[in-house]
Amino acid sequence: MALASQDPAADGAQEAAAPEAPAADPGTAAAVAAAEAAGLAAGETVRIDSWIWAVRLVKTRSLGATACRGGHVHVNGERVKPAYSVRVGDEVRLRHEGRERVVIVKRLIRKRVGAPVAAQCYIDNSPPPPPREAVAPVGIRDRGTGRPTKRDRRELERLRGLGTPDAPGAPGAPGAPEARRRPAP
Repeated sequence: MALASQDPAADGAQEAAAPEAPAADPGTAAAVAAAEAAGLAAGETVRIDSWIWAVRLVKTRSLGATACRGGHVHVNGERVKPAYSVRVGDEVRLRHEGRERVVIVKRLIRKRVGAPVAAQCYIDNSPPPPPREAVAPVGIRDRGTGRPTKRDRRELERLRGLGTPDAPGAPGAPGAPEARRRPAP
């Protein structure tokens, strides 16, 4: 059992020296405490593929390793392999699912943690994602409308930029082979 000091001014100095963190959800605070308790010792490092998985930038560690091998992960401006050791303060750039994420490492963790705890392990400097309207797919038919007619199919191909009448080899296009006729008997 710890005894309180006799000097109330000393207690006030200790309280002032340790400022309180902002009030957070008790579950999140417990998860953060557990993650810190299981944290790495001084001088230890973490593989980049493991870290981007642990802080939930990718869904699986193998996806993280694949992204590294494919050249989609840069640390401090350089392409890295999956076994690269990441340190606190490194800038990590990850191109994943059509979006670029730019984060600065605040804390190293090896095990995957909940999203609120993971968000405290990095500073997110990513550009905002594009609005959903801007990335809407072109030429999607409504469910239940049945098989497209020839006219519908041509309109879909025109919207997608696939079937242009000027394409080489298209019927009626310049240079297209003409249909052969049998000589009349």
